[in-house]
Amino acid sequence: MRSGPDESRTSAPRGKAGRAKGALSRGKSGRPREREDEGDAGARIDVSHIPGGAARKAAIDLALLVDDDRSLDDALLFSKAYNGLEGSDRAFARALASTVLRRRGTLDAIIGDYLDRPIPRRARRAMHILRMTAAQLVFLDTPPHAAVSTAVELTRAFKETASLAGVVNAISRKIAETGKAKAAALPSRTDTAGWLWRSWDRRYGPAETRRIAAAHLARAPIDLTVKDPARLQEFIERTAGREIGAGSIRLEGEPRAPDLPGYANGDWWVQDAAAALPARLLGDVADKRVLDLCAAPGGKTMQLAAAGARVTALDQSATRLKRLKANLKRTGLEAEIIESDMRAFRPDAPFDAVLLDAPCTATGTIRRHPDVMWSKTPDQLAALATLQGALIDRAADFVRSGGTLVYCVCSLQPEEGEDQAAAAVQRLDRLKPSEIDPGPLGDFAGAVKGHTLRTTPAMLKGKGGCDGFFAARFVVS
Repeated sequence: MRSGPDESRTSAPRGKAGRAKGALSRGKSGRPREREDEGDAGARIDVSHIPGGAARKAAIDLALLVDDDRSLDDALLFSKAYNGLEGSDRAFARALASTVLRRRGTLDAIIGDYLDRPIPRRARRAMHILRMTAAQLVFLDTPPHAAVSTAVELTRAFKETASLAGVVNAISRKIAETGKAKAAALPSRTDTAGWLWRSWDRRYGPAETRRIAAAHLARAPIDLTVKDPARLQEFIERTAGREIGAGSIRLEGEPRAPDLPGYANGDWWVQDAAAALPARLLGDVADKRVLDLCAAPGGKTMQLAAAGARVTALDQSATRLKRLKANLKRTGLEAEIIESDMRAFRPDAPFDAVLLDAPCTATGTIRRHPDVMWSKTPDQLAALATLQGALIDRAADFVRSGGTLVYCVCSLQPEEGEDQAAAAVQRLDRLKPSEIDPGPLGDFAGAVKGHTLRTTPAMLKGKGGCDGFFAARFVVS
């Protein structure tokens, strides 16, 4: 699925020898094409004799699932190999899979210098073994002997890759010798899909694009939104965090949320500081009827409910709504929940305010979801932009005269953000821009321009960055 450093999908890396060979294709149904053959069989392979084999095998399993059109988040839930791990093995498998996705362009370029011909499609697991071995050697500082020997043993363990053990051994040894130097010499755009780099270069300029790309190489920190803003300082102290954004808490390190004080009582929830901004743009919502569209998993719903709004949360995914319900239960907050496609929704009365967090490419979340870098295409962007226009038109119908509509996306693409907002004003006479007061937005005050707000991962550099978000506020006449 996310098979190369550019928009092409190949089973060979785009290095000197593997360029544009051995194209992989996606199953039309979205179901794995090869997973049905290799997945169950692979799950039965015993790697207990290989030191660290279980964690590395799980990381490879995650990579195969991502290849087969699953998000990394879904793969983490679906993979039996991963979910059979515990403690440090589980953490290592996730870190390894994430590093490969985050640095896939660099890894493929390094491997490509030594690969004479494409890895056969039937043996694609060997390509993942090479990527993960390179990631360990170049970025995770795994001792070379351990990384190389484990790679060879894993290659031998699977019938479809056993014949490539010599190739994996030779390439892994070369990467151990030269990989770090080769990685340091590659240009900054190597780990960014080509079409995204060009898009960001046009929108943000070369310097900002380089800063965005650099921000994507680091894992995103954990931010919390506190249910009761009056308790912000209390939870800053209790979690050893610091205030960031417009009243969020940023934590150091990678703590497990359930282990933190206040989790069991529902005193806060995990939400990136930038993702917490769109709900704030609705202003004082106490006692107002507010519709949260595409609401699951519920971060913005909880914000609005905690602010005193009478919230209706709508989403068409039953699975995602289960998470929303669980989040509301944990936090003790209430909202009316409706499972529906918003285009078919017919409310009894218009709402005072509507928040539309529209489906998008999610390119603003690449720090958290590195698979997004390689999964999205220009065609998907075009289709989503068309859908977003239709959803804005429908959302405006739900707002009473004089009410507020906020449109937002976790995307860096102007087609989903600035262009979409401008087109909506031209298309709908009753949709008027509503100026945003930057004062209450703290660290994000500089992200405001008139009735719009734009964040990028390059912002708040000295404080750990943020997700890329776009939001626009309108009044409906």
